[in-house]
Amino acid sequence: MRMRNPKDKDEVINSCDFLITDEVNFPDNNKPLHIEVGMGKGNFILKMALNNPDINFIGIEKYASVASIAIKKIREYKIPNLKIIINDVINLEEVLKKRIDVIYLNFSDPWPKARHEKRRLTSKVFLELYDKLFKDKCVIIQKTDNDDLFKYSLETLENYGYKLEIVNYDLHNSGIDNVMTEYEEKFSSMGIKIKYLKAVK
Repeated sequence: MRMRNPKDKDEVINSCDFLITDEVNFPDNNKPLHIEVGMGKGNFILKMALNNPDINFIGIEKYASVASIAIKKIREYKIPNLKIIINDVINLEEVLKKRIDVIYLNFSDPWPKARHEKRRLTSKVFLELYDKLFKDKCVIIQKTDNDDLFKYSLETLENYGYKLEIVNYDLHNSGIDNVMTEYEEKFSSMGIKIKYLKAVK
């Protein structure tokens, strides 16, 4: 997701007291830790943290311009169980190693061209990375509007040894508990069905 840099981006980021840089500001308790890879403007991760105070959440966003918008939204709530990392998850092995309980992949870039397969967040490249991040049991929850990405994810996860506990092709008519993202609200309003999976290993 790309957008123009907000004029106050650097000020917002530099004054953020819930930003994780290396080991600085990392949650220091024994609560479960859930991360969202590509948090966008932060709607999902904020609501999840508000609804689940006994779980620590980290929103990861590689674009500083987008992260600054999420930070402005989140800081109004002053909640202790939500932190932010501005980086590409591929660079975070040492920071997150053996700490994660659940990974959320919400409306990730589908990278439709075959030559870009390795960039998909459910490619073998990323699944191997996630192995190093998970504390014990591996749990991946994915939502997408993209049929091809969903089909690809089902195949790669199963081939990698994950069990597909939940596979749903119409999330909003399923009865599954759900917190919506900004993209999800947009796609849903257009009548696009949202695909959902929960995979464990």
